[in-house]
Amino acid sequence: MSSVLSIVLVTLPFFALVLCGYIAVQRRLLPLEAIPGLNSFVLFFALPCMLFRFGSGTPLAQLLDASVFFTYLLCALLMVGFTVMFSLNQRIGWNDAAFGALVAAFPNTGFMGVPLLVALLGPAASGPAIVTIMADLLITNSLCIALSRLDGAQQQGARTAAIQALKGVVSNPMPWAILLGTLFSALDLRLPTALAQTVSLLADAASPVALFTIGAVLARSRLLSASGAPRDLRYGDFLPIVAFKLLLHPLLVFLVGALAIRLGVPLTYSALTVIVLVAALPSASNVTMLSERFGADTARVGNIILVSTALAFLSFSLVVKLLR
Repeated sequence: MSSVLSIVLVTLPFFALVLCGYIAVQRRLLPLEAIPGLNSFVLFFALPCMLFRFGSGTPLAQLLDASVFFTYLLCALLMVGFTVMFSLNQRIGWNDAAFGALVAAFPNTGFMGVPLLVALLGPAASGPAIVTIMADLLITNSLCIALSRLDGAQQQGARTAAIQALKGVVSNPMPWAILLGTLFSALDLRLPTALAQTVSLLADAASPVALFTIGAVLARSRLLSASGAPRDLRYGDFLPIVAFKLLLHPLLVFLVGALAIRLGVPLTYSALTVIVLVAALPSASNVTMLSERFGADTARVGNIILVSTALAFLSFSLVVKLLR
């Protein structure tokens, strides 16, 4: 019981901050118009500084660990393919199936995972976690956006979406922050003192503001879906995807990783532990904004993210306990 309690004591503050953001919007303590500003602060200032700091302080071998990258990526692709095939039916086309697959395979690693895993496992967890972010941003995200365009009659629909996804990756500061941190790690560079202190202040703000913003985004999505036209949203449309994210995804990563180790792949058990816990995180909250942009069923995506975040407090703690 003491080990369970110790895990809960570490994870509780992270989920409590998400709840604070959710309540702040629900009670109108934070106006909806302020949420994009919060999100921009995290995405363009605080989170890149946090990722840069972790990247520059992480040994280069961890940041370039191909065994972590390809093990995690294989599982993400399997999750996307399985979820799309499970979801497609007369009511759910490629657009909604693809975004359902994205929330099934894309964990909230940037906003929640990196600081939570470092708090649980120490600074060594940042390397494998950063590798998974690159896999998700570069490939999983782009693939699902391209798949979402297969509903269109235009022959170049998927190609156009792939180009848009690539532009999104290029304009996203997180991969650039990781690459810059990797460069600093490889060359053993250091920022000037004043600039380093500025980056440190922004990095320290990333975790609390990002977690608060997750709750705010979830509440905003809930309010907007409730105020829009009613939709025929069934529990079977989103609850299985929640189960895929919280249970199937980490189990798949564990089994594939364990098999890889048995086959001689140079994947350490500590790195496997990190990527299993990354897979056990709830769905990425920013997928709701992507679904709005591409005309997918935002209510369905929002429900998956909301329920997975709420249940992850228990399921994530359980996975930590099992791995320990």
